[in-house]
Amino acid sequence: MGQPVRDYLLTLCVTAAVTYLLTGPVRKFAIAVGAMPAIRARDVHREPTPRLGGIAMFGGLCAGLIVADHLFNLKGVFELSNEPRALLSGAALIWLIGVLDDKFELDALIKLGGQMIAAAVMVIQGLTILWLPIPGVGTVALTQWQGTLLTVALVVITINAVNFVDGLDGLAAGMVCIASTAFFLYAYRLWIGYGIEAAAPATLFAAILMGMCLGFLPHNMHPARIFMGDSGSMLIGLVLAAGAISITGQVDPDNMKIFFEGSERGATHAMLPVFIPLVLPLTIIAIPAADLILAIVRRTWNGQSPFAADRGHLHHRLLEIGHSHSRAVLIMYFWSALIAFGAVGYSVHSASMWIVFAIMASSAVGLVLLLMPRFTPRAPHWANRFVPPRYRHGGAEASAEADDAQAAHEAGLNGATAVDGRQRFHPRQKVGSDR
Repeated sequence: MGQPVRDYLLTLCVTAAVTYLLTGPVRKFAIAVGAMPAIRARDVHREPTPRLGGIAMFGGLCAGLIVADHLFNLKGVFELSNEPRALLSGAALIWLIGVLDDKFELDALIKLGGQMIAAAVMVIQGLTILWLPIPGVGTVALTQWQGTLLTVALVVITINAVNFVDGLDGLAAGMVCIASTAFFLYAYRLWIGYGIEAAAPATLFAAILMGMCLGFLPHNMHPARIFMGDSGSMLIGLVLAAGAISITGQVDPDNMKIFFEGSERGATHAMLPVFIPLVLPLTIIAIPAADLILAIVRRTWNGQSPFAADRGHLHHRLLEIGHSHSRAVLIMYFWSALIAFGAVGYSVHSASMWIVFAIMASSAVGLVLLLMPRFTPRAPHWANRFVPPRYRHGGAEASAEADDAQAAHEAGLNGATAVDGRQRFHPRQKVGSDR
């Protein structure tokens, strides 16, 4: 059991290292080619920032797949399944569309068509939903057209859900990293705990996705030096969807060999791992999907196109009610972790409710700390060299920040959002188009 963990850890580290090292040169390349769009009405950053971070993330994806193909415990994934090749084909196509959009700003319908084509490419190569575990019914086999339509729909929804939350520094990469971590724990348990080899590709996808996000986050945390752009957000959305498709539609729940004994309650509890594949892909994108649905309803209600940009997303509202940029991102992290790890924890047989309670309690404590009006986390002295200046304990930077916060508080402003006598945002304006 320990050997596969080491192989996955090595794959994750190589993916993260390649992504991290490529991001710097990619940033210079983006500046050189002019992939630095002007500030738009819905943006929260103050100065033009280069995009095209997805180039580095795609490099990390390729490196992770190459390394995994040469590891003893993981090369069988490539020999017994065509799913990694299907993922790479779809990822390359969606990444290319994203790069073109970051540079030339493609029309929304063109991007939607590209997403559907990328999903179809994966379906053609075998990465598709074959059956669904439905409570009360059992395993339902899907026809080819049903599986294709459901796969394309899941890919498009996931890609756009991730793209919608990519509005604050580090938000999309962090939320997807949290989701992929929870997904990895569940998929790895299916493979090792139940001996289901069909769960191995999804486990590999989750490990690589974690590495892509972790390698990019140091460059993308507030204040971001580079944005992932659509080339990155659509890419990680597709990888996340590919893992969900693999674990939901490729793993036959009957292979878990769960036997029902005892009371009806015990039987229901034993069946949880069977139904979690149906629920988990929804929980890991619950926050982005909710934001996507609310945005479509809001824009349609106001007589706008569903693709019209505005400042009504969840992260925008967190900023407008008084949270700082970093605090809004951390709040979104906590809610994502609560939902994703809660679903995974509940799938564990022993003491699953205690796991859920522990996750809820820790998340509640974290939210209380984040919501404290004058709370600023400080690292210990020995960690000052490894954290940004605003989190260092003592020093000139911390003193200056404290003085600014105190001055803002005395001026009657909200210390979490005000940097001077001006408001962070201008009055909300209607934006008819995102171009």
